[in-house]
Amino acid sequence: MKYQLLIKKISTLFIVAISITSLNLQAAIFITPKQPSINAASYVVLDYNSGAIIASNKPHEKRAPASLTKLMTAYVVFQLIQDGRASLEDDVKISEKAWKTMGSKSFVEVGKTIKLKILLKGMIIQSGNDAAVALAEHIAGTEGTFTAYMNEYAQGLGMRNTRFENASGLDYKDQHTTASDMAKLASATIKDFPEFYPWYSEKEFTYHDIKQRNRNKLLWSDKTVDGLKTGFTKKAGYNLVASANRMDMRLISVVLGSTSVEARTSQTQKILDYGFRFFETKNIGTITKSVPISNSTKDEIKVGLQDSKAITLARGQYKLSQQAIELNAGLSAPIKKGDSIGNLVIKFEGKNLAKLPLVALEDAPEAGFFSQIWNWILSLLGL
Repeated sequence: MKYQLLIKKISTLFIVAISITSLNLQAAIFITPKQPSINAASYVVLDYNSGAIIASNKPHEKRAPASLTKLMTAYVVFQLIQDGRASLEDDVKISEKAWKTMGSKSFVEVGKTIKLKILLKGMIIQSGNDAAVALAEHIAGTEGTFTAYMNEYAQGLGMRNTRFENASGLDYKDQHTTASDMAKLASATIKDFPEFYPWYSEKEFTYHDIKQRNRNKLLWSDKTVDGLKTGFTKKAGYNLVASANRMDMRLISVVLGSTSVEARTSQTQKILDYGFRFFETKNIGTITKSVPISNSTKDEIKVGLQDSKAITLARGQYKLSQQAIELNAGLSAPIKKGDSIGNLVIKFEGKNLAKLPLVALEDAPEAGFFSQIWNWILSLLGL
């Protein structure tokens, strides 16, 4: 027993750094300007793949969402279609309430039956309030019941500072959201419904021989922008949620409470350009490395990332970074495949840029008592 305790004490490992890359870092200068100052109540720019916030101002301030609400209306309908509880080919009868809904319209007619797909595209592309109400009533019976769906899904997506009270986004009592929450919803829409997301990039919608243009002007001026939604009411101001894909990087921006159509467009362009110009996304894929292990029948085991990870860095910084494996203190056998063993640390000029968890990729059985004695003797002899 004394020998076992002695061996365990001697074989205890402290943090061990194993270099993966070691580059001669010359005088590399990275100057990242301060985030843009724009004339809007709040905004946020999010790296879609890593989830990192690149720039923001008052991202959690509650604001009226206006027609950004329709992002959630569409999300609920998409989810029910995916679950088999609704279909694009459903016949939707237009109620008088839907027909009378004020604001932007798809010009549906009371009493008529319209395919669900047509209403969805009218709501997404042209921002029809009447289409939004018709969809809500078809899915849940009443618009009020449909908002219960909306708020449940919002909570599930982590939209903690959002409350929906209708399907269209018309100003109503305490209906509110934040730039941060809208970025989460946009990310979920892109991730969860890739088959429907291209609709957000369509520039025109025609119904009843009436052609209406998408209000997101960036779809014409920036070919990398492929969504998502505009909104305006007197209470909300001018809102815009956009997403763009450039140079293997997707950014999502949310601008709330801007002063005009032109302002929300130019300000969104400004913060997107800032993100793409000064930052980049790097996907850290499969990394396999052998590290020493004590008290085991093996001398070393393979370790790596459980899943590939995306990180956001200053543009050009990654290729000059250093990577090292830091093992957990006290690491020794037995170890099972999948056990946490430490972190992959990415550094630049001595500063940690990212720390990614590493796991064992194979088992490391514990050595027998006599094997541990022998390993201890070898370690004392420096062998």
